[in-house]
Amino acid sequence: MAHIDPDSPVPKYFQLREILLDLIDSDEFGIGAAIPSERELCQRFGLSRMTVRQAVDHLVSEGRLHRVPGKGTFVARPKIELALQLTSFTDDMRARGMIPGSRDLDRRIVRASAHLAKELGIQPGEEVHFIERLRTADGEPLSIERAHIPVKLAPDLADHDLSEKSLYELLERRYGLVMDAGELTIDGGIADPSDADLLKLPRGGAVLLLQRRSFSGGVCAELGVSTYRADRYQLRTLLEMPARRG
Repeated sequence: MAHIDPDSPVPKYFQLREILLDLIDSDEFGIGAAIPSERELCQRFGLSRMTVRQAVDHLVSEGRLHRVPGKGTFVARPKIELALQLTSFTDDMRARGMIPGSRDLDRRIVRASAHLAKELGIQPGEEVHFIERLRTADGEPLSIERAHIPVKLAPDLADHDLSEKSLYELLERRYGLVMDAGELTIDGGIADPSDADLLKLPRGGAVLLLQRRSFSGGVCAELGVSTYRADRYQLRTLLEMPARRG
């Protein structure tokens, strides 16, 4: 059984954190399983309540554990890695073995403001499809997508049902718009009350705010503004050391 090394320069709370992570990763504590209480962890590893709480707090903040008031602390579901590539939510979830879902929240045609026109590369006042959808995976709400698509590129898009369907697949099949390039900006933020309710987040819950411009043949075909649950997503990317000069 793993133990705490009192002579190690590594803080005891961090040693306990690593032990708990090993137990989670080895499936000794499965997803949704309760971990031992703070009292039990104190007795098992010979630690103070403050040290144990510090270790558990770290894992809660990292999204590996979650607390349920009055019930205990449980192993959280693994976070989904946010795809840093040009792919649809539907295709992304299917590739992960999850069942994608969609619920229409708003569908209308608007006139492009100066800012929206600049982002889409069109003239102010031109007609733009606005499509707002709640996206789910295996029935769990994960994001709210707000897409803006110039009407001239997809004239009768408003006539097509998008529930449980891929917008990108429809744009390609119906209008020949193959998304082959894009730009992505990611910010952190706090969900507004209406988004929090839709995503089943507590008021003031953290979210990832994504703005994506998607291009087809050099033409901006979509401006997407999406709100993702920060408790269910994480970012991962490869890092390379820049080449040294001289």
